[in-house]
Amino acid sequence: MSTAPRVDYQIHPSQYRHWKLSFDGPVATLKADFDENGGLRPGYKLKLNSYDLGVDIELNDAINRIRFEHPEVRTVVVTSAKDKVFCSGANIFMLGVSSHAWKVNFCKFTNETRNGLEDSSKYSGLKFLAAVNGACAGGGYELALACDEILLVDDRSSAVSLPEVPLLGVLPGTGGLTRVTDKRKVRHDLADLFCTSVEGVRGQKAKDWRLVDDIAKPAAFAARVRERALELAAGSDRPAEGKGVELTPLQRTIEADRLVYPNVVVEIDRARRVATFTVKAPVGPQPTDIAGIEAAGAGWYALAMARELEDAILSMRTNELDIGTWLVQTEGDAAAVLAVDAVLMAHKDHWLVRETIGLLRRTFSRLDVSSRSLFALVEEGSCFAGSFLELALACDRIYHLALPDSDAPPTITVGDVNFGLYPMVTGQSRLERRFYAEQPALEAVRAKAGQALDADAAFALGLVTSNPDDIDWADETRIAIEERVAMSPDALTGMEANLRFNGPENMFTRVFGRLTAWQNWIFQRPNAVGEKGALKVYGKGDKAAFDWNRV
Repeated sequence: MSTAPRVDYQIHPSQYRHWKLSFDGPVATLKADFDENGGLRPGYKLKLNSYDLGVDIELNDAINRIRFEHPEVRTVVVTSAKDKVFCSGANIFMLGVSSHAWKVNFCKFTNETRNGLEDSSKYSGLKFLAAVNGACAGGGYELALACDEILLVDDRSSAVSLPEVPLLGVLPGTGGLTRVTDKRKVRHDLADLFCTSVEGVRGQKAKDWRLVDDIAKPAAFAARVRERALELAAGSDRPAEGKGVELTPLQRTIEADRLVYPNVVVEIDRARRVATFTVKAPVGPQPTDIAGIEAAGAGWYALAMARELEDAILSMRTNELDIGTWLVQTEGDAAAVLAVDAVLMAHKDHWLVRETIGLLRRTFSRLDVSSRSLFALVEEGSCFAGSFLELALACDRIYHLALPDSDAPPTITVGDVNFGLYPMVTGQSRLERRFYAEQPALEAVRAKAGQALDADAAFALGLVTSNPDDIDWADETRIAIEERVAMSPDALTGMEANLRFNGPENMFTRVFGRLTAWQNWIFQRPNAVGEKGALKVYGKGDKAAFDWNRV
């Protein structure tokens, strides 16, 4: 276990040090006012609204609270409370003193947070407007890029920029390059100029180059922001009279080798470098109508489980770097899981159910992009059905115990939710990804939907990797896990990312692909992080010393 202080992704607005959240009818405003002395780790100051992981943990929490606690909000305005500065991006001194693993995991989480804005815009009708009222650089501009629209103050000094290449010898790490081209469709030669300019681009040129959507003079800026926020809100179907659900603190116990929640348990075997995630099915009567779901609030099983699983994934990714293999298990009654799925499907257009499905979708996607080996184990007592089957389908392998002589062998059940309710970032379902969208294979699986499939039946359909019987089970799974744990983590990270995302390329896969490959590589090169690397000497008055070999 790391000796560094444990990172906690759970926070409450009363504890925010960096964001000010306010509400005015259909518009919420998130103001960046980062406390320069509020860094998550010692050794740097968050000057000029520069951010670290703690800032983004607050941002992620704030967006979730808007999603669930304020259904009346249709547009979120992201702006700054500081004069002449919107956000100067990731804190460079934080990056300079951080380990490679910290930098990459930090970038991954900020990626997911920004992707989450676009996810909510696409699926939930929650729109985002970046009101850039000052200098906007690096990760600050990347946050703006993740919004639906960008409005820039035209005050002759405020500019947008991505100066990572000329200043730091690294790349924009949370989708800057990709969104400039794929989303905003900035011409590639203009993008080249933009990404190699320290000063950035301001005013009318920024609009002409498609770097922003509109500009406004300082005297008219606030009115234009309000006007455009209301215009965006008019196109949303989030309910003005909806009753929000308070995201109460998670019930969670953190032990030396365990994370324990009501519906999720993570057990860490440090000697084997393996963690076992067990997700539990609901127990007892569950609400079937909207009134019951609203009454249950944050205690509604689907919402509670999603929040717990997300927290467990994030905690393990950040705090347990040596635990490279995650085993995924389930426990309980498959019928209870399918009953909750039926409720999700029946009410999927209701805002609260839609947001819960969204949280599940984003949480399953966190599994997909985690740089951990994922093995699902279908054993006696398992309930890999419907939504729980997504956990297995996200894994690199699925081992399914065969008990041909048993009256109740372990089974898996494909449900309606597996055919598109939880698309990956590629836009495909995990079943489509598994079978390369080949229709004969998918139709064969669909023909068995709703049926409990034992190991042999699941294997015949291609739904599981291996179906050992009880004589071979212990040895086969043990050897597979031991072999996996012994392999190079770097090679596995690259291999898993390539194999998991075998479907259509899109902006999101390109963002994660660049982060995993390009940024991972560049962040370790001496031109960036060597003794005289650009990231190390920034702010010290020294000139970076580059190895001029092109490789």
